[in-house]
Amino acid sequence: MTRTALRPAGGVPASPAGAQAVSPLRRARHLLRIKVSEHPAMYLTFARHKYTWHGTEPIGSGTELVIDGFTRSATTFAVYAFQVSQDRPVRVAHHLHAPPQLIEAARRGIPALALIREPRGSILSQLIQEPDVALRDALLAYSRFYERLLRWRRSFAVGEFDQVTHDFGAVVRQLNQRFGTDFVPFVHSDANVRECLQLCELRGTWSPVMFGFESGLVTRDQLRRERPAVTRATFLEERKAWVPSGERERTKDALVGQWSQPSLYKLRGRAQRAYQQFLTG
Repeated sequence: MTRTALRPAGGVPASPAGAQAVSPLRRARHLLRIKVSEHPAMYLTFARHKYTWHGTEPIGSGTELVIDGFTRSATTFAVYAFQVSQDRPVRVAHHLHAPPQLIEAARRGIPALALIREPRGSILSQLIQEPDVALRDALLAYSRFYERLLRWRRSFAVGEFDQVTHDFGAVVRQLNQRFGTDFVPFVHSDANVRECLQLCELRGTWSPVMFGFESGLVTRDQLRRERPAVTRATFLEERKAWVPSGERERTKDALVGQWSQPSLYKLRGRAQRAYQQFLTG
């Protein structure tokens, strides 16, 4: 599988091959997803239909934990770090990067960990992975994501990106304290972090084994048995998509100037307020 070359989105610089506008159809789909995600029942019905086929499950009667957040907030790392630490598979709802699942967890009283990253890091990383998303639309989506969740803020434990990526054990302890659970905290050693990043790399295969492990439907022993076959099936570009890299950071640096456009001043301010309000509760 080859990845689409970086294209300008809401002013994002073009690739050396030349500038291309954001596809109106893709932009419309992105905006529609934002709108639909504000209607939990409709969105979750769609998600259950879309995701169950590849070994995952959105929130349901068997869910023990929800870990979710706006895209590029270390959600995949957090899920793997959580699952590799447990004595048994835990039924974790497949993260959707949309508010309805966290809202449904709050309504049902299911333990939930809401992840958040400062808007610039989150959105610029999103534009690298999703070059057909416009910068302006991404800012709007980020703001609406956390504004929508503010009313439910007290129903979540919150994991901030830097702490998730540097001391996830402390985040799990916070989760346990908030909900009276006894999940095993992640030990943030070099070896454990390396294992989680390797699992993140393999996610690009869309293997039912990988997604099943995330969801607590596949045991760690099963994952170990199947992992060699999954690794052989993984394309290099797919693996790069889910982990940090020097190339991604250089591309992100190239987007910083676009981030600072005066025309985006109000949207940047709105996103920053949403971040601060949600983080401080």
